[in-house]
Amino acid sequence: MSLETIISSALTRPDENRNALVLMGGGARTAYQAGVLHALSTMLSLQGGAANAQFPFKILVGTSAGALNAAFLASRAGEGLQAFAQLASFWTTLRSSQVYTLKVPRWIRSSRIAAALFLSQQVRAQQALLDNTPLVDTLHRAISLSHIEQALQDKTLRALAVTASSYSSGVHWTFCQMAAGRQSDLWSRPGRRAEFQPITIEHLMASSAIPFLFPSTPLWVDGHPEFFGDGSMRQSSPLSPALHLGAGKVLVIGVGQPERASFAGGNGANVSGRPTLGAIAGHAMASVFQDTLQADVEQAQRVSKTVRQMPREIAAIMPYRPVDILAIAPSQSLDALAQAHASELPPGTYNALAGLGALGAKGSPGGAALASYLLFEPGFVKALMALGEHDAYARKDELISFFM
Repeated sequence: MSLETIISSALTRPDENRNALVLMGGGARTAYQAGVLHALSTMLSLQGGAANAQFPFKILVGTSAGALNAAFLASRAGEGLQAFAQLASFWTTLRSSQVYTLKVPRWIRSSRIAAALFLSQQVRAQQALLDNTPLVDTLHRAISLSHIEQALQDKTLRALAVTASSYSSGVHWTFCQMAAGRQSDLWSRPGRRAEFQPITIEHLMASSAIPFLFPSTPLWVDGHPEFFGDGSMRQSSPLSPALHLGAGKVLVIGVGQPERASFAGGNGANVSGRPTLGAIAGHAMASVFQDTLQADVEQAQRVSKTVRQMPREIAAIMPYRPVDILAIAPSQSLDALAQAHASELPPGTYNALAGLGALGAKGSPGGAALASYLLFEPGFVKALMALGEHDAYARKDELISFFM
């Protein structure tokens, strides 16, 4: 994030009580966010009072599967804290078959060369490994677009923003929906642009189109169509949309992990000691989805700290103000969780990942990283949500203070 972004946008806005929620991407891993938010809703409800029963965020920003969570919450924001319980319920009833399909023969598991050839043919035929058509129906059933507009009109929400990356131009776009007459100034930075558009299911499909796994989605920008993929790609400043939209406080929930599992010493490696295709794919996915968040949070916190340390006389005459940022991410390895629940995968997906060496050897969870993005099954989802609740309660005092 550039210093210009921090100073010219959020730090000059007058509403210090405008809370933003930023949800990062990560496929099935984003069930962790539902756990954190479910715990948060319980904490706030126990504080008592009508104000604490209201939806606590004015700005929702989502990327990839985090965009699906953000849009779901936006459509239920009028129901206050119940929105978070409903998000948790949605995840516990989700299945991989409601997100994607993949049909491969069982014998694929026995040969990595055969698996690679078969799956490469799949990619050439449909420009992606998986068919995510089922996700379209799932989103239409779960998310009411009219309810999002209603939440914006009655000022329950100020904005919903969804990010996606254009394969056509290389530009990282943020699509913002706000009530008519309340749009903020659009922003344009090198490689990053914003546009006001009503969020549709197509925007959500584009934002969550994991490269190579899901096909690209066309969207209209600047009066012409471009093809888009996962918003986590080329996302150099994940906090930027929330700050541009005037956030005074930002809660960001990522789905990275404290230390990425190594592939050395047999951990996701083949007999030659080299990483398998699945291990390489998992490493690439981790880089796409996680590596920019921590640096962006640290820089924003550093600038805000500098503003707070200004002499009172100088701060009083300057238009800048600090932004409070609280970041939460898994305290345990999600690769290990995925490996423990890999048997829940649909047979076709399991066979394909086994053939690619993407399930990891026993005791070596690093090789199962790719599976963690595709495991939309109850055991893994519930384990992720339980971890999210655990991590939220471990930081209960910080969370409650954040909203006070």
